[in-house]
Amino acid sequence: MMNIRATRGEDVAPAGLRVEDLSVAYDGPPVLTELSLEVAPGELVALLGPSGCGKTTLLRSIAGLERPDRGTISVGNRTVTGNGTFVPPERRRIGMVFQDGALFPHLDVRRNGYGRQVDSFETELAVEGFDDAFHGVFIRSPVVERIGPDVEVLAEVEGRPVLCRQGNVLVASFHPELAGDVRIHRRFLEAAFASDAT
Repeated sequence: MMNIRATRGEDVAPAGLRVEDLSVAYDGPPVLTELSLEVAPGELVALLGPSGCGKTTLLRSIAGLERPDRGTISVGNRTVTGNGTFVPPERRRIGMVFQDGALFPHLDVRRNGYGRQVDSFETELAVEGFDDAFHGVFIRSPVVERIGPDVEVLAEVEGRPVLCRQGNVLVASFHPELAGDVRIHRRFLEAAFASDAT
């Protein structure tokens, strides 16, 4: 797992985040082992890594949707997990949008549009603003069938949008984290910063 960091110009979230020695296991081997992370107030952090490396487990633990086996999670000066404390999710004041959430409510999307996982594919994408192709990995990818007038299409496959932007939100129907190329993640951070300036 790697992260891309950037600091906002103005501090909109006065409470920082600290994760110390976090370990989480389900019925099998551990998903997270002694993970530590510190996010300063106002800092943006993007977690990148292959499927199954623990990104969602970490976010669910921070939000209070998972009970870690060990370690502590603190928001500001308040411990929300660890040392005998577990603050329920609704009392943490932490929001989380799952990757299956409807970020673009005015888009029509057909789930699993490119077939079952065994029918998944890879292709080179021409992404607006990139000098060379981006390697797109499509696994059980949804097909965007309709977009609104204020949505910018950044890449297409077979005439259908696969990377779109609306304001400071980017949505991809492929897995940019599997490409070993952080340009789309950087584009996301640029969009987030641009929204702060307006």
